[in-house]
Amino acid sequence: MLIIDRFEGEWAVIEYGRKTFNFPKTLLPKKAKEGDVITISISIDREATAKRERNIEKLADQLFED
Repeated sequence: MLIIDRFEGEWAVIEYGRKTFNFPKTLLPKKAKEGDVITISISIDREATAKRERNIEKLADQLFED
């Protein structure tokens, strides 16, 4: 369970079991408040990853041209 413990500036301090971590406040719903239980969903953007890899490959090719 993820619980918003408090806000510190631009960060929300999130409790996860016995651990806490900072999370950007701007990524939370505007009405989120201390004590709210939140859910977070994470997925991999395969298209963006492939594009990034192609860009890195291009840069490496330019850097190491003979």
